[in-house]
Amino acid sequence: MAAPLIFLGLAVLTVVFLVGIYNRLVSYRNRYKNAFSQIDVQLKRRYDLIPNLVDTAKAYLKHERETLEAGIQARNQAAGAAGRAAAHPGDAAVMAGLGSAEGALAGALGKFFALAESYPDLKANQTMAQLMEELTSTENKISFARQAYNDAVTAYNTQRETFPSNLIANTFNFQAASLFEVTEAVEREPVKVQF
Repeated sequence: MAAPLIFLGLAVLTVVFLVGIYNRLVSYRNRYKNAFSQIDVQLKRRYDLIPNLVDTAKAYLKHERETLEAGIQARNQAAGAAGRAAAHPGDAAVMAGLGSAEGALAGALGKFFALAESYPDLKANQTMAQLMEELTSTENKISFARQAYNDAVTAYNTQRETFPSNLIANTFNFQAASLFEVTEAVEREPVKVQF
């Protein structure tokens, strides 16, 4: 009589242990998805600021239409990549596309800022100064959100790969998540916002 009870007790403990591992994996996955949503909020804020910057600068940079259009095009591509990443955070191809689009946007913004430096009237414009300050603040928030996301992805992937969690992760198809890495050299440099 005691042997079946011991066996039943061990079976129940095993099931509880496995359910705990599964729930922990779900928790870590939700953390990295939430962390990406914080990046998404800041990226959208940045994407909203860029057209305002360009509109403010248009009057001063009439002969620099190509640079302004390149900035808007890079912004639109980055916004599209961010939308795809928000739908599938952690997916390697999507995150690589976002990193590439963000790099192109950083390059376009760098050219825009370098061009704006040569126009003293634009540098003195109060609206432009406010927008630049907001953009600087947003860039800092993006950096912090990216760090939090990468930390959450690392914790999730570590949990997913350790034994015995890896058995549950493989059984229930918990896919590895990708970090939000800087792939473009120009993006590794801070955006210069000087007015």
